[in-house]
Amino acid sequence: VQLQASGGGLVQAGGSLRLSCAASGRTFSRHAMGWFRQAPGKEREFVATIDWSSSMTSYAEFVKGRFTISRDNAKNTVYLQMNSLKPEDTAVYYCAAGRRVFWTANTDDYIYWGQGTQVTVSS
Repeated sequence: VQLQASGGGLVQAGGSLRLSCAASGRTFSRHAMGWFRQAPGKEREFVATIDWSSSMTSYAEFVKGRFTISRDNAKNTVYLQMNSLKPEDTAVYYCAAGRRVFWTANTDDYIYWGQGTQVTVSS
């Protein structure tokens, strides 16, 4: 599985962005998908995850109520809708495919990673 993230950019605080992650291959629906982010000087952290069927999602506390993860298995794409953005959301955002169908927030459970897309939120 190869992953290509897009949709990042520069936005003012309070604004919105929608990230997309397109996957190649025919096994997309066999993987839970996740979004992670890494800010300068910080470690990569979990943002959101969704299971193979979209029936279950999980979010980091700092994005609950603001971000929404979704997927379209017919299009081999996972999305991250980000609303009410804050300057502290500034980071490179990565999508990843898990080794199993069930959602997970554990970085070690993800086996395929996209190249990342930069999100910058100005105050």
